[in-house]
Amino acid sequence: RAELKEEQSIDLIGKNEVYGDIRHEVNVYVKVFTNSPFLVCMDLALSQERIIDPNYLWTGPDGRVLQGQSYVNLTETGKLMVMGFMVPMSGAYTCTLSHKVIETTTQEEIEMVEDYKFMVYAYREADHAYQVAVRFSTRGCRLRNNDLFIKILKKILNSSISHLTCHITGLSYKCHSIRTPEDSLQYELFVNFLVNPFAPAWEEVCQEFPNDCEDVTNRRVQQAAERIGKFFHQLKHVLKSEFQAVPTIHYMDNSFSVTPIDSCQPGFGRNHHTHQNCASCCVVCGPGTYSPNNEVTCQTCARPEASMYGAKSC
Repeated sequence: RAELKEEQSIDLIGKNEVYGDIRHEVNVYVKVFTNSPFLVCMDLALSQERIIDPNYLWTGPDGRVLQGQSYVNLTETGKLMVMGFMVPMSGAYTCTLSHKVIETTTQEEIEMVEDYKFMVYAYREADHAYQVAVRFSTRGCRLRNNDLFIKILKKILNSSISHLTCHITGLSYKCHSIRTPEDSLQYELFVNFLVNPFAPAWEEVCQEFPNDCEDVTNRRVQQAAERIGKFFHQLKHVLKSEFQAVPTIHYMDNSFSVTPIDSCQPGFGRNHHTHQNCASCCVVCGPGTYSPNNEVTCQTCARPEASMYGAKSC
């Protein structure tokens, strides 16, 4: 992902190339463990011209010259790809382009030098979970069967998604008495729970996909949420077609709702202002900030002189 400018079309990004800009630094976002796009040591306008005796000098975030480093792919036309991008590789990548301009009439050679700066950030996709709310009608709020029903419901739901290494957490309910427009009184169980992707043994699944575990985890928890939604949808049809009499506790039609809940891994967070073009990403915490938990915000260090990316503490 890269910060698009007016003169930089989506087609060019599609070619896996990001052009520099002498007027300002260009933000580039690289998913961890993947290769960066090619960073081009010139702007789009200059790339359309013939360049005489170009020479390119790339330096990394630590000021080290990148020529000859094993983790980079440097082309003879000044394009840089950082391979197998890791958190510590985040930072400023600078290229100095020197070339000649020859005066047509006098053949005088003029040396031109331009600097291009790319701010390259590691990012991860957010970890997904799903908050579910559902309601059941009951005969009364003091029934012992209410607690028993909730325990059985949790067991059934967990059983239906256990093969996806997901589980139900934070399940709770409240019983409310409700006066209806028909001037009658009914009782409802308001049930809430979280579909969590980190059931026991989820780490074993990750060992099969170490580089893109979050993608696999997110796909599994989405499948789990869809499976639970299907379960409640089927309850509606079972209630209408299978029962001669309405059960003591029964699902209330159209009461099922699901809300995605995102979190970032420690060392990553979201910042809609700083990283507008990757607002949904969990971007590595920059120098002077840290994230110790699975929230979505990088916190500011008390000692802002901290210089590392991806800090989990200060």
